[in-house]
Amino acid sequence: MKLLKLVPDNTNIKFLRWRMPFYVVSLLLIAASWALVLTKGLNYGVDFAGGLNITATFTESTEAPVGELRDRVASLGHGEPVVQRFGEDNQVSIRVPLPESAEGDPEAAQSIANEIVSELRANFDDFRLDGNENVSGKVSDEFRGDAAFALIAAMLAVALYIWIRFEWQFGVGALFALFHDVSLTLGMFALFQMEFNLQSIAAILAIIGYSLNDTIVIYDRIRENLKKYRKMPLPELLDLSVNETLARTVMTSLTLFIALIPLLLFGPASLFSMVAAITLGLFVGTYSSVYMAAPILIWLGVDSHSFVPQETAADRQEKAARGEV
Repeated sequence: MKLLKLVPDNTNIKFLRWRMPFYVVSLLLIAASWALVLTKGLNYGVDFAGGLNITATFTESTEAPVGELRDRVASLGHGEPVVQRFGEDNQVSIRVPLPESAEGDPEAAQSIANEIVSELRANFDDFRLDGNENVSGKVSDEFRGDAAFALIAAMLAVALYIWIRFEWQFGVGALFALFHDVSLTLGMFALFQMEFNLQSIAAILAIIGYSLNDTIVIYDRIRENLKKYRKMPLPELLDLSVNETLARTVMTSLTLFIALIPLLLFGPASLFSMVAAITLGLFVGTYSSVYMAAPILIWLGVDSHSFVPQETAADRQEKAARGEV
Protein backbone atom coordinates (compact mmCIF):
# COMPACT_ATOMS: atom_id res chain seq x y z
CA MET A 1 0.00 0.00 0.00
CA LYS A 2 1.41 3.35 -1.05
CA LEU A 3 1.78 5.85 1.78
CA LEU A 4 0.07 9.22 1.52
CA LYS A 5 2.50 12.09 1.05
CA LEU A 6 1.20 15.58 1.70
CA VAL A 7 4.51 17.05 0.53
CA PRO A 8 6.17 15.43 -2.53
CA ASP A 9 9.84 14.45 -2.23
CA ASN A 10 10.87 16.80 -5.04
CA THR A 11 9.25 19.92 -3.51
CA ASN A 12 11.33 22.99 -4.26
CA ILE A 13 9.53 26.13 -3.08
CA LYS A 14 11.58 29.33 -3.22
CA PHE A 15 10.72 30.58 0.27
CA LEU A 16 13.63 33.01 0.54
CA ARG A 17 12.62 34.84 -2.64
CA TRP A 18 9.98 36.69 -0.61
CA ARG A 19 12.01 37.23 2.55
CA MET A 20 12.11 41.04 2.32
CA PRO A 21 8.34 41.62 1.82
CA PHE A 22 7.51 39.12 4.56
CA TYR A 23 10.01 40.69 6.94
CA VAL A 24 8.49 44.12 6.36
CA VAL A 25 4.98 42.75 6.95
CA SER A 26 6.12 40.95 10.11
CA LEU A 27 7.80 44.06 11.53
CA LEU A 28 4.63 46.06 10.85
CA LEU A 29 2.53 43.39 12.58
CA ILE A 30 4.86 43.41 15.60
CA ALA A 31 4.61 47.21 15.80
CA ALA A 32 0.82 47.09 15.44
CA SER A 33 0.54 44.39 18.12
CA TRP A 34 2.49 46.41 20.67
CA ALA A 35 0.56 49.56 19.73
CA LEU A 36 -2.67 47.69 20.54
CA VAL A 37 -1.25 46.40 23.82
CA LEU A 38 -0.14 49.89 24.86
CA THR A 39 -3.30 51.72 23.73
CA LYS A 40 -6.19 49.28 24.26
CA GLY A 41 -4.43 47.26 26.93
CA LEU A 42 -4.96 43.63 27.84
CA ASN A 43 -8.29 42.48 29.25
CA TYR A 44 -6.84 41.08 32.48
CA GLY A 45 -8.75 38.32 34.16
CA VAL A 46 -9.23 38.31 37.88
CA ASP A 47 -5.87 36.50 38.20
CA PHE A 48 -4.01 39.61 37.04
CA ALA A 49 -6.43 42.47 37.67
CA GLY A 50 -7.54 41.54 41.16
CA GLY A 51 -11.03 42.19 42.53
CA LEU A 52 -14.26 40.27 42.20
CA ASN A 53 -15.15 38.23 39.13
CA ILE A 54 -18.77 37.11 38.80
CA THR A 55 -19.92 34.94 35.89
CA ALA A 56 -23.61 34.60 35.11
CA THR A 57 -26.07 33.41 32.48
CA PHE A 58 -29.40 34.98 31.51
CA THR A 59 -31.30 31.76 30.87
CA GLU A 60 -34.32 33.20 29.04
CA SER A 61 -32.52 35.84 26.98
CA THR A 62 -30.66 35.53 23.69
CA GLU A 63 -28.32 38.36 24.70
CA ALA A 64 -27.19 39.57 28.09
CA PRO A 65 -28.17 43.22 28.86
CA VAL A 66 -24.57 44.39 29.19
CA GLY A 67 -25.34 48.12 29.38
CA GLU A 68 -28.05 47.76 32.00
CA LEU A 69 -25.88 45.40 34.03
CA ARG A 70 -23.05 47.90 34.03
CA ASP A 71 -25.39 50.65 35.29
CA ARG A 72 -26.91 48.43 38.00
CA VAL A 73 -23.56 47.30 39.38
CA ALA A 74 -22.07 50.81 39.18
CA SER A 75 -25.01 52.21 41.17
CA LEU A 76 -23.92 50.11 44.17
CA GLY A 77 -20.85 52.31 44.60
CA HIS A 78 -18.14 49.68 44.42
CA GLY A 79 -16.19 51.25 41.59
CA GLU A 80 -16.51 51.11 37.81
CA PRO A 81 -17.37 47.53 36.77
CA VAL A 82 -16.14 45.79 33.65
CA VAL A 83 -19.00 43.82 32.08
CA GLN A 84 -18.28 41.67 29.04
CA ARG A 85 -19.91 38.81 27.21
CA PHE A 86 -18.22 35.58 28.17
CA GLY A 87 -18.76 32.54 25.95
CA GLU A 88 -22.36 32.63 24.65
CA ASP A 89 -24.21 35.88 23.95
CA ASN A 90 -26.33 35.42 27.08
CA GLN A 91 -23.33 34.83 29.36
CA VAL A 92 -21.38 37.62 31.04
CA SER A 93 -18.34 38.20 33.17
CA ILE A 94 -18.61 41.05 35.70
CA ARG A 95 -15.40 42.33 37.28
CA VAL A 96 -15.44 44.82 40.12
CA PRO A 97 -12.35 46.23 41.87
CA LEU A 98 -12.08 45.55 45.58
CA PRO A 99 -11.72 48.54 47.92
CA GLU A 100 -8.61 48.70 50.08
CA SER A 101 -10.69 47.90 53.14
CA ALA A 102 -11.63 44.54 51.61
CA GLU A 103 -8.09 43.61 50.56
CA GLY A 104 -7.09 40.46 52.38
CA ASP A 105 -10.53 40.18 54.01
CA PRO A 106 -12.45 37.29 52.40
CA GLU A 107 -15.60 38.02 54.39
CA ALA A 108 -15.73 41.66 53.24
CA ALA A 109 -15.12 40.60 49.63
CA GLN A 110 -17.84 37.96 49.83
CA SER A 111 -20.23 40.51 51.31
CA ILE A 112 -19.71 42.77 48.27
CA ALA A 113 -20.23 39.81 45.94
CA ASN A 114 -23.46 38.88 47.73
CA GLU A 115 -24.71 42.47 47.44
CA ILE A 116 -24.07 42.51 43.67
CA VAL A 117 -25.71 39.12 43.14
CA SER A 118 -28.77 40.14 45.22
CA GLU A 119 -29.14 43.33 43.18
CA LEU A 120 -29.02 41.45 39.89
CA ARG A 121 -31.41 38.72 41.04
CA ALA A 122 -33.90 41.36 42.16
CA ASN A 123 -33.87 43.09 38.76
CA PHE A 124 -33.39 40.19 36.33
CA ASP A 125 -35.70 37.21 36.68
CA ASP A 126 -33.60 34.95 34.45
CA PHE A 127 -30.29 35.75 36.19
CA ARG A 128 -28.32 32.60 37.07
CA LEU A 129 -25.10 32.79 39.03
CA ASP A 130 -22.43 30.54 37.52
CA GLY A 131 -19.58 31.42 39.87
CA ASN A 132 -17.68 34.13 41.70
CA GLU A 133 -14.11 34.51 42.88
CA ASN A 134 -11.86 37.20 44.25
CA VAL A 135 -8.14 37.92 44.14
CA SER A 136 -6.43 40.66 46.13
CA GLY A 137 -4.52 43.41 44.33
CA LYS A 138 -1.25 42.34 45.94
CA VAL A 139 -1.63 38.75 44.75
CA SER A 140 -2.61 39.86 41.23
CA ASP A 141 0.49 42.10 41.05
CA GLU A 142 2.64 39.12 42.02
CA PHE A 143 0.92 37.00 39.36
CA ARG A 144 1.65 39.60 36.66
CA GLY A 145 5.28 39.91 37.70
CA ASP A 146 5.81 36.15 37.84
CA ALA A 147 4.10 35.68 34.46
CA ALA A 148 6.28 38.31 32.78
CA PHE A 149 9.39 36.79 34.34
CA ALA A 150 8.37 33.30 33.14
CA LEU A 151 7.98 34.49 29.53
CA ILE A 152 11.24 36.44 29.45
CA ALA A 153 13.19 33.65 31.18
CA ALA A 154 11.81 31.04 28.76
CA MET A 155 12.81 33.09 25.71
CA LEU A 156 16.30 33.84 27.02
CA ALA A 157 16.87 30.21 28.01
CA VAL A 158 15.86 29.14 24.50
CA ALA A 159 18.26 31.64 22.89
CA LEU A 160 21.11 30.49 25.18
CA TYR A 161 20.46 26.83 24.42
CA ILE A 162 20.50 27.39 20.65
CA TRP A 163 23.59 29.60 20.95
CA ILE A 164 25.45 26.77 22.70
CA ARG A 165 24.17 24.06 20.35
CA PHE A 166 24.70 25.99 17.11
CA GLU A 167 26.23 29.49 16.76
CA TRP A 168 25.29 32.84 18.27
CA GLN A 169 23.55 33.90 15.04
CA PHE A 170 21.13 30.98 15.41
CA GLY A 171 20.35 32.02 19.00
CA VAL A 172 19.57 35.56 17.87
CA GLY A 173 17.38 34.23 15.03
CA ALA A 174 15.41 31.95 17.36
CA LEU A 175 14.94 34.74 19.92
CA PHE A 176 13.63 37.12 17.26
CA ALA A 177 11.22 34.46 15.96
CA LEU A 178 9.90 33.87 19.49
CA PHE A 179 9.54 37.62 20.07
CA HIS A 180 7.52 37.77 16.83
CA ASP A 181 5.23 34.93 17.95
CA VAL A 182 4.65 36.32 21.45
CA SER A 183 4.04 39.85 20.11
CA LEU A 184 1.38 38.72 17.64
CA THR A 185 -0.33 36.60 20.29
CA LEU A 186 -0.47 39.54 22.71
CA GLY A 187 -1.75 41.70 19.85
CA MET A 188 -4.62 39.25 19.30
CA PHE A 189 -5.56 39.42 22.99
CA ALA A 190 -5.51 43.23 22.88
CA LEU A 191 -7.43 43.48 19.59
CA PHE A 192 -10.30 41.17 20.54
CA GLN A 193 -10.13 41.95 24.28
CA MET A 194 -10.18 38.28 25.17
CA GLU A 195 -9.59 37.60 28.84
CA PHE A 196 -5.88 37.43 29.63
CA ASN A 197 -5.21 35.19 32.62
CA LEU A 198 -2.90 32.44 33.83
CA GLN A 199 -4.24 30.10 31.14
CA SER A 200 -3.15 32.64 28.54
CA ILE A 201 0.38 32.54 29.93
CA ALA A 202 0.31 28.74 29.66
CA ALA A 203 -0.79 29.12 26.02
CA ILE A 204 2.08 31.51 25.23
CA LEU A 205 4.59 29.15 26.85
CA ALA A 206 3.15 26.33 24.71
CA ILE A 207 3.58 28.53 21.62
CA ILE A 208 7.21 29.18 22.57
CA GLY A 209 7.80 25.44 22.90
CA TYR A 210 6.13 24.63 19.57
CA SER A 211 7.90 27.40 17.67
CA LEU A 212 11.23 26.43 19.19
CA ASN A 213 10.78 22.80 18.21
CA ASP A 214 10.06 23.71 14.60
CA THR A 215 12.94 26.20 14.48
CA ILE A 216 15.48 23.71 15.86
CA VAL A 217 14.49 21.09 13.26
CA ILE A 218 15.10 23.60 10.46
CA TYR A 219 18.31 24.90 12.06
CA ASP A 220 19.66 21.36 12.43
CA ARG A 221 19.10 20.69 8.72
CA ILE A 222 20.72 24.04 7.85
CA ARG A 223 23.78 23.06 9.88
CA GLU A 224 24.02 19.70 8.13
CA ASN A 225 23.70 21.30 4.70
CA LEU A 226 26.29 23.97 5.51
CA LYS A 227 28.79 21.16 6.04
CA LYS A 228 27.63 19.24 2.97
CA TYR A 229 27.23 21.98 0.34
CA ARG A 230 30.14 24.30 0.98
CA LYS A 231 29.83 26.25 -2.30
CA MET A 232 26.06 26.60 -2.45
CA PRO A 233 24.80 30.23 -2.04
CA LEU A 234 23.23 30.64 1.39
CA PRO A 235 19.70 31.63 0.18
CA GLU A 236 19.57 28.46 -1.94
CA LEU A 237 20.86 26.38 0.96
CA LEU A 238 18.21 27.81 3.29
CA ASP A 239 15.49 27.05 0.73
CA LEU A 240 16.80 23.51 0.41
CA SER A 241 16.81 23.02 4.19
CA VAL A 242 13.27 24.34 4.64
CA ASN A 243 11.97 22.17 1.79
CA GLU A 244 13.66 19.08 3.21
CA THR A 245 11.90 19.59 6.56
CA LEU A 246 8.60 20.77 5.05
CA ALA A 247 6.89 17.36 5.23
CA ARG A 248 7.61 17.09 8.94
CA THR A 249 6.44 20.69 9.53
CA VAL A 250 3.17 20.17 7.63
CA MET A 251 2.35 16.88 9.35
CA THR A 252 3.08 18.23 12.84
CA SER A 253 1.06 21.40 12.28
CA LEU A 254 -1.85 19.55 10.68
CA THR A 255 -2.02 16.98 13.48
CA LEU A 256 -2.08 19.68 16.15
CA PHE A 257 -4.63 21.74 14.21
CA ILE A 258 -6.99 18.76 13.94
CA ALA A 259 -6.78 18.33 17.72
CA LEU A 260 -7.45 22.03 18.35
CA ILE A 261 -10.50 22.48 16.09
CA PRO A 262 -12.99 20.55 18.31
CA LEU A 263 -11.76 22.44 21.39
CA LEU A 264 -12.05 25.76 19.55
CA LEU A 265 -15.58 25.10 18.26
CA PHE A 266 -17.14 22.99 20.99
CA GLY A 267 -14.90 23.40 24.02
CA PRO A 268 -15.94 25.23 27.20
CA ALA A 269 -15.94 29.02 27.16
CA SER A 270 -13.37 29.10 29.95
CA LEU A 271 -10.80 27.52 27.61
CA PHE A 272 -11.59 29.52 24.49
CA SER A 273 -8.93 32.23 24.88
CA MET A 274 -6.22 29.65 25.60
CA VAL A 275 -7.18 27.45 22.63
CA ALA A 276 -7.50 30.48 20.32
CA ALA A 277 -4.02 31.63 21.34
CA ILE A 278 -2.49 28.21 20.70
CA THR A 279 -4.26 28.00 17.32
CA LEU A 280 -2.85 31.37 16.28
CA GLY A 281 0.55 30.34 17.65
CA LEU A 282 0.45 27.20 15.53
CA PHE A 283 0.38 29.30 12.36
CA VAL A 284 2.65 32.17 13.40
CA GLY A 285 5.14 29.71 14.91
CA THR A 286 5.41 27.77 11.65
CA TYR A 287 5.60 31.01 9.66
CA SER A 288 8.30 32.51 11.88
CA SER A 289 10.46 29.39 11.67
CA VAL A 290 10.50 29.71 7.88
CA TYR A 291 10.40 33.47 7.27
CA MET A 292 11.91 34.92 10.48
CA ALA A 293 14.41 32.43 11.90
CA ALA A 294 15.90 31.28 8.59
CA PRO A 295 16.36 34.52 6.55
CA ILE A 296 17.90 36.43 9.45
CA LEU A 297 20.93 34.10 9.23
CA ILE A 298 21.85 35.79 5.94
CA TRP A 299 21.98 39.24 7.53
CA LEU A 300 23.84 37.92 10.59
CA GLY A 301 26.71 36.65 8.46
CA VAL A 302 26.30 32.87 8.57
CA ASP A 303 28.24 31.22 5.71
CA SER A 304 29.69 27.87 4.67
CA HIS A 305 32.60 28.26 7.13
CA SER A 306 30.40 28.69 10.20
CA PHE A 307 30.64 25.03 11.20
CA VAL A 308 34.11 24.27 9.92
CA PRO A 309 36.62 23.86 12.80
CA GLN A 310 39.10 26.72 12.77
CA GLU A 311 42.77 25.78 12.44
CA THR A 312 44.74 26.78 15.55
CA ALA A 313 48.42 27.68 15.81
CA ALA A 314 49.09 24.25 17.34
CA ASP A 315 47.42 22.57 14.36
CA ARG A 316 49.62 24.56 11.94
CA GLN A 317 52.79 23.63 13.85
CA GLU A 318 51.81 19.97 13.84
CA LYS A 319 51.19 20.05 10.08
CA ALA A 320 54.53 21.78 9.55
CA ALA A 321 56.26 19.09 11.60
CA ARG A 322 54.72 16.42 9.37
CA GLY A 323 55.79 18.36 6.27
CA GLU A 324 52.20 18.99 5.16
CA VAL A 325 52.55 22.77 4.81
